[in-house]
Amino acid sequence: MSPLPLVSVVCLCYNHARFLREALDSVLAQTYPHIEIVVVDDCSTDGSVSIIAEYVAKHPRIRFISTGHNRGNTTAFNIGWRASQGTYLIDFATDDVLLPERVAQQVEAFGQLDQRYGVLYTDAAYITENGAFTGYHYRRKPGGQLDANAPSGDVFAALLREYFICPPTMMVRRSVFEALGGYDETLAYEDFDFWVRSSRLYHYFYLDKVTTKRRVHAASLSKGWYNTGNRLLASTVAVCRKAATLVQTESEREALAVRLKYEARHAYLTGNFGEAEQLLHLLEQQRPMPLVYRWMRQLGRRRINLGLVRKVYYYLRHRN
Repeated sequence: MSPLPLVSVVCLCYNHARFLREALDSVLAQTYPHIEIVVVDDCSTDGSVSIIAEYVAKHPRIRFISTGHNRGNTTAFNIGWRASQGTYLIDFATDDVLLPERVAQQVEAFGQLDQRYGVLYTDAAYITENGAFTGYHYRRKPGGQLDANAPSGDVFAALLREYFICPPTMMVRRSVFEALGGYDETLAYEDFDFWVRSSRLYHYFYLDKVTTKRRVHAASLSKGWYNTGNRLLASTVAVCRKAATLVQTESEREALAVRLKYEARHAYLTGNFGEAEQLLHLLEQQRPMPLVYRWMRQLGRRRINLGLVRKVYYYLRHRN
């Protein structure tokens, strides 16, 4: 019998002291026996390092790496995965929680897939800062069947069109990171860029199980996505430029146009006029620009802010 493949869980910490023990305990509680744990702290200032030291003393198999100075998620993960040895890798933020069967279920699923499949993802449960359950990532019918877009195979166009993957649920073959050279360290976040570049080269597989608790709290990266001047939106523009060089078919071009329209709308309605202009320029290169987006461009160039429209829309959509 061949030995079990090694799975490297790269645990990324930055000021996660409130959640760190639960996160690390969830990795240690995995039923899968062949796991490498690499904890990378990006120079936390909240006491996280003391907690990590406590765990390293109790569990010598945990490897601890400090980034030396605050360098951001993309660089921190690259440091971690390059120091690891696993056949499969999990990018694990230490404010989230792994369910006990997570690694075992994903390794088993990967074992039934051929080498074309580089990424496996699943459903997730969302929890609050205090751990209260708020719902699942994917909609389900009354009988429990999936009622949302979660494709497998060639998902390049689907990933251009919309966000449908819950990032912390992914398990990735090491060969994918080797082929890509890891995350792009010039970006403020990694997910969209990784999806675009990896799905051009590899297939994805959706495993219909809940494997992870994803915590949403005030310091979550996504909370400030469209704040004016935020580096996250600038990174989105950069990834869209990459995607424009990778599209090969008309359906992929149409999917990219859908993405560009979405991002341009949100950029404009949040007062990010420079990013909106860049996104609309990319859209114009893909196909003739619809009239409403030509109007948006003119309003943006005049710095006319209609952000109130967006606020009213979300108020009406989410009110009880």
